[in-house]
Amino acid sequence: MGFTIGGIREMRSGTRRRGRATGATAVAEYTGLWGWAVVPGARAAAGSCSCGDTACPAPGAHPLDFAQEVPPGATLGMAADAWAEVPGASVMLPVGRTFDVLDVAETAGRRALVRMERMGLPLGPVSVTPDGRTQFFVAPGAAAGLPGLLYRMGWDDADLDLRALGRGAHVTAPPSDRGGLGPVRWLRPPAPDTAATPPQARLLLGTLAYICHRW
Repeated sequence: MGFTIGGIREMRSGTRRRGRATGATAVAEYTGLWGWAVVPGARAAAGSCSCGDTACPAPGAHPLDFAQEVPPGATLGMAADAWAEVPGASVMLPVGRTFDVLDVAETAGRRALVRMERMGLPLGPVSVTPDGRTQFFVAPGAAAGLPGLLYRMGWDDADLDLRALGRGAHVTAPPSDRGGLGPVRWLRPPAPDTAATPPQARLLLGTLAYICHRW
């Protein structure tokens, strides 16, 4: 997909219309079905970010400063109107409201997910990014509480490739491209019983920490 944001224009009109419709449909699903806000995000091509900043520190992986957030509950028509203003934008989700995110290396995350499913642990949405990260959606507060949780579980000194994203952070949502590397995909898509009320981080953290420590 090409761009029309920040002066980058590489889309043929037919592709642009299809991309716009796909983006609007995804936005309407996130806002209408799952009750999440959505923020239009930058895209990247050939190392250039659609924000127009030649020194952008995160090409294609950050919200667009000038774009308006689409609020929870927005309809397909509202989503289509919003995305018509930012054709080519990626779909990004603000973290720290309905959910926080536990972010781990993809291989460790996939192994942990299999283990959690076998154990019957409650799980929320789980995504995988093209830059090799697995992201577990958990209840808000995980980012603030992660250091204390790790300490109480005896992992305070462990060198874990595990971090929590909280308020102020954003994640790229499927099916959007991230950083020009490819699309983000769901390993476990949102569901009615977990989108609005994802599980507490403490229920998953022991398995994640164990797998990350071994990995």
